[in-house]
Amino acid sequence: MNDLDLNTLLGAEDDGSTRSGARGGRRTSRRRRRRRGRGRFLAPLLAFVVLAGIIGSGGYYGYRWINDALVPDDFTGQGAGEVVIEIKDGQSASDVALELEQQGVVASARAFTNAVGNANMSDKLQPGEYKMRKRMSAAAAVGLLNPDNRLLATVTIAEGLRLSQMLPKLAEKTGKPIKEFQAAAKDAEGLDLPSYAKGKLEGYAFPATYEFQPKTTPKQMLAAMVERYRQTAKSIELEEGAKALGHTPHEIMTIASIIQAEAGRVEDMSKIARVIYNRLDHDPPMTLSMDSTVMYALGKFRTYATHAELESKSPYNTYRRHGLPPGPITNPGDHAIEAALNPADGDWLFFVATDEKSNVTKFATTETERQALVAECRANGGCGG
Repeated sequence: MNDLDLNTLLGAEDDGSTRSGARGGRRTSRRRRRRRGRGRFLAPLLAFVVLAGIIGSGGYYGYRWINDALVPDDFTGQGAGEVVIEIKDGQSASDVALELEQQGVVASARAFTNAVGNANMSDKLQPGEYKMRKRMSAAAAVGLLNPDNRLLATVTIAEGLRLSQMLPKLAEKTGKPIKEFQAAAKDAEGLDLPSYAKGKLEGYAFPATYEFQPKTTPKQMLAAMVERYRQTAKSIELEEGAKALGHTPHEIMTIASIIQAEAGRVEDMSKIARVIYNRLDHDPPMTLSMDSTVMYALGKFRTYATHAELESKSPYNTYRRHGLPPGPITNPGDHAIEAALNPADGDWLFFVATDEKSNVTKFATTETERQALVAECRANGGCGG
């Protein structure tokens, strides 16, 4: 190849020394411009060809890298085994995701955060303990974190139970030792009892249905019941109502507990309240003479007391002592508390549960009327008859 061919290929410029004349000069100038144009085109074309070759040779591996970066590791299926996961109060979905990955529930935290986002549950995860499985798909894990699946002990405390009945029930339903409940019940400060409770839990463990998590301690459970009482007392304005009646909140709760123990029906509660107030205010003084307080003192559960039992020297024996007993004898519900705050109008001094089967209670003003009701009660198999 001669010099002229090489220069032509490379697009080298001709200095014009081999040509002469104006015509030859113009032809040389046009050839130079064409060679420079071809050079400017070939350079990017060669670069594109080289880049395409690199991408082509590494395309498969590039695709794999991008795919791995965008699609997180995830298990398939429902998993196996069992593991308990706790979502703590204030944890975000990302916090939960890391915990699930560390426990081997999901393959990656990012798979879980993607799944919980797709399910629109990022801000709906609720604190509690959940039973999960190992090596679950992220979507399956999200499904098990439904709040309805939390591990909870549900305990329903009926109105009118004494602590001696309530604590064993709590122990049975939650699996916690009865001794821990008994110890916690004596810790007035730890339970945040109101000052007027005089350090006694009886009467202030509000009856309701509670859901307790497995790690909840007996003290925390009882404290939750006291807090529920406080909420109820505030909503019905217990302290203000007690002051208007000339009584302390503790006295009102004691009256409410007697109402709860004596009443067979909600509709009779306000009348029973009136009987209690009429007796407390009677001139000359009268004892309350409530069998329920005697039964509490003796740790028994009958609706009437025998003559021998009425000789008890307990301060809870309202046949022998005037006024209210030292404190509540049951844990009353809101109906009984409201009745104590809102007694019915009437001059009754007596009431008798004349028929235990129908829970009917009848009221009397005179002793003669009371004796007639007692006779009716005995005819129906009650009142020790």
